[in-house]
Amino acid sequence: MTSLFDPDHWQSVPFHFWTVCWFILGSMVGSFLNVCVYRMPRDLSVVHPPSHCPNCECRIPWYLNMPLITWLVLRGKCAQCKAPISFRYFALELITGLTFMATWLTIGPDSTGLAIAYATILSGFLVATLIDFEHFIIPDQITLGGIGTGLLFSLAVPGLHLANDRATSMERSAAGAIVGLLLVYAIVRLGKLMFGKMHIELPESARLIFTETDLILPDESVPYEELFYRKSDSIRFHADQLELVDRCYAGVQVQLSPNQLIVDQESFDPEAVKHMEAICHSITLPREAMGLGDVKFMGAIGAFLGWQSTVFSLMVSSMIGAAIGVGLILIGRREWSSRLPYGPYIALAAVIWMFMPDTWQGIWLGHLNSLVETMRP
Repeated sequence: MTSLFDPDHWQSVPFHFWTVCWFILGSMVGSFLNVCVYRMPRDLSVVHPPSHCPNCECRIPWYLNMPLITWLVLRGKCAQCKAPISFRYFALELITGLTFMATWLTIGPDSTGLAIAYATILSGFLVATLIDFEHFIIPDQITLGGIGTGLLFSLAVPGLHLANDRATSMERSAAGAIVGLLLVYAIVRLGKLMFGKMHIELPESARLIFTETDLILPDESVPYEELFYRKSDSIRFHADQLELVDRCYAGVQVQLSPNQLIVDQESFDPEAVKHMEAICHSITLPREAMGLGDVKFMGAIGAFLGWQSTVFSLMVSSMIGAAIGVGLILIGRREWSSRLPYGPYIALAAVIWMFMPDTWQGIWLGHLNSLVETMRP
C-alpha cells in the first residue's frame, strides 16, 4: 500500500499520461456507478447478475459495455432489442471521468493517495445524489460503507486529516464520524420535535380525497411519499364525515400511517383501503427536513474529512438549501422546494470544503477552534 502512494513511482511517467489514465479510470468507475444507482435502491446485488438490458434481459458482452464509446456507437439503444438507453448512463460516465481527471490535476501533484481518497468520496457523492433525487433515500451501502471506507483511507493516507502518523489520522477520522452522526441526529430529533408536524386550517366543510397514491387537498395534491418518511409518520384529523368504499362514519378521529388506518377504535390495513373521502376543518401532516440517511451520510463525510468538515457542511448546506428555496419561490415553483432531497446539498457543501483554498479553510478552522475553546469549562 505504501508503494502505491510513493510519488517516485508516479513521477517516473509523464504527468499528463496519468491525467488521461485517470479520465479513463473515472469513466470505467462511472459505468459501475450506473449499476449502483439502478440496483442499490431496489435492494439488488451490484455484482450479480452481470450487466444486462433491463428491457430484454440480454446479457451485455464486454465489447458492448465500454464506457462512453458503446453508448455513442449504439446511439443510445440496446444492441439486442433496440430499447432506448437513458442518456444518464453516458452522462454519469462522462461526469465521473471528468471528476477523476480534475481531482488528479488538483490534488495529484501533491499527493497520489489523497487524490485516490478524494476520487472515492466524490464517487460516493455522485451515487448518493442521483439515488436521493430519484428515490429520496441514501442507501446504507453508501453511508455506512462510506464510514468504513473513510476509516480505511484514514489509516492508509494520514494526510487526509493533515496528520503525520496513522494513529492521529484514525483518531480524527473516528471523531469526524461520531461528530457527524451525533450532530445531525440531534438536529433531526430537535427539528422533529419542534417542526415535525404541520397543522393546516381548511375551508369550511372542505373535502379531502385519499387515493392509493396521493392525498388530494382543496388546493393541491400531495403524494404519500412526500409525507411518510418513516413508519411512525402519520396524518391526523377529525372528520365530520368519513366515507370508505363500504361504510360511512360521522364525527370520528382518523389517523393514517404507512402501515395502519385507525378510525376511532377500528383499525384497517391501508393497502386494502383503495379510496377514502372526508369532510373536515383542519388536518395535521407529518413534516421532515432531514432523514436518518442524511445522518449516516454526514457520518461518512466526517470519517473521510474530519469533524470540522461536518460542521462546515451542515452550515453551508442549509444556506444552499435556503438559496435554492428562495430561487424557486421567485420563479413561481414553490412546490418544487418540498420535493428536493437534502443529501445533495450536504454533498455539494462537502465538495466546497474539499476544494476550498487553504487560506479560506484556515480562517474557518481558526474561528471554529476559537469557538470550541470558549465553550470549554
